[in-house]
Amino acid sequence: MSATTDQTGGERDSADLAQFGYQQELKRGLGTFSSFAVAFSYISPSTGIFTLFALGLITIGGDLIWTWPIVALGQFIIALNFAEVSSHYPIAGSVFQWTKYLANRTYAWFSGWIYLFAGILTVTSVVATIPLALIPALNGLGWHGLGLTLHTELVVALIILVIITVLNIYGVRLVAIINNTGVLFEILGMVVFALIMIAFHNHQGFKVVNEHPGLHISANTFFVGMFMSLFVIYGFDTASTLSEETRDPRRAAPKAVLYSIVGAFVIGGVFLLGTLMAIPNMHQAITGNGGFGFGPAQIIEANFSPAFATIYLLVVSAAIFVCCLSIMAATIRLCFGMSRDNQLPFSKVLSKVAPSLHTPVWSCVAIAVVAAIPFIQFSGAAIIAIAATGMIYFAYFVGGLAILMARLKGWPKTSAPFKLGRWGVLVNVVGLAYGAAMLINFAWPRAASNPTPTQSGVLHLGFLNGIPILWTVFVVIVLIGGIYYGVVGRSKDFAPVVAPAGDDAPLVV
Repeated sequence: MSATTDQTGGERDSADLAQFGYQQELKRGLGTFSSFAVAFSYISPSTGIFTLFALGLITIGGDLIWTWPIVALGQFIIALNFAEVSSHYPIAGSVFQWTKYLANRTYAWFSGWIYLFAGILTVTSVVATIPLALIPALNGLGWHGLGLTLHTELVVALIILVIITVLNIYGVRLVAIINNTGVLFEILGMVVFALIMIAFHNHQGFKVVNEHPGLHISANTFFVGMFMSLFVIYGFDTASTLSEETRDPRRAAPKAVLYSIVGAFVIGGVFLLGTLMAIPNMHQAITGNGGFGFGPAQIIEANFSPAFATIYLLVVSAAIFVCCLSIMAATIRLCFGMSRDNQLPFSKVLSKVAPSLHTPVWSCVAIAVVAAIPFIQFSGAAIIAIAATGMIYFAYFVGGLAILMARLKGWPKTSAPFKLGRWGVLVNVVGLAYGAAMLINFAWPRAASNPTPTQSGVLHLGFLNGIPILWTVFVVIVLIGGIYYGVVGRSKDFAPVVAPAGDDAPLVV
């Protein structure tokens, strides 16, 4: 740390931020647990499992559980790399800020632009997931007029989007209080209910991990089955994205990044095993629900009394809700960080922080508005989730590539509270190899995971109907960004890239 030791913690953190060229405008209200809780909520095992469990089940059956440790290990390796960088650069913006210091202006801009829209798509996909648990819960409470139709899911998702936007406007401290409470409920709820299912509703036994009646398991189907796990375990860098609102972020953020993955792996793994073991009839679960397979909601309702199932679905709905809060909070900070550096359209407005609320209000509104755009042609949570996850993994890859290039130039020359030392290059390379393999998996054209609009059965995009959805999303986002950057962005003033005395000098070119 470059600040003097006689300063209080808050003054020291603000002084440290000032040496990066930024004033302390956001409120530092997050401790280590809150920082962990925000990252854990972004990952939110219950959210991802509810969104894509059925896809994994109809693809590889009980073998779905083996994708969990593989993805968790790969993501933990990437997180180790990110934890070290976040210890050096505790600034709002994650991948954008890191590449700004370790690569060059153009590289950083495109990294931030892609990650921004990946975050926005993730907001959309998670608010679209809430109805999958909330609507059955409301039916259990007697609201029987609600069905799991795309129209009803759309209305509920839009209502949730408005609510989380308002809560984020009112400040990170309010979000943290709700988030911390929600995380405790999610952890307790998932573990307790999973243990109850294992102890009292065990229809399959531990042999379920190799059960896949009627399914042919191959490398291709296993990669498709990975999508549930891939959608769950990302967003761990949220702890570093909120560094400017975290106390002692150089130490707290790296811990929170890593702890969030470990916590999600353990808790999500127990829940996933309990859910699989509680399936009454595996063949029926794979072929039922009109061929779309059973999700956790159907499995829970098949095992518990209506009252008990309703309580559990309400707990899960609350967990997904706080996941929405965290994802939007992280995406807002990225928007704010890029706007503060004058790198987005309407940057002056988007970077303005309300003095009384200590939040970038217009960034909150802008993220909500753009997140609502995919609802114009709502295709369900699963398709949006796959597109969002593919974009996130690409942003992680380009961020990791910039870090590796910096390492090969000798970075870091100075020490930080969290460091990989001589293992840094190896960890970086292994993380990139894993990330590249997953990107190929995402981009592979197949109806199950990267369908065309025609194959989806619900989207109609004219001349794009025959092109895989993820390809279209990626090209459109990059094309719009490239036009903006080429015409306007590259000529805009770029904030000076400076680092505190005693830290590594920026490697920008």
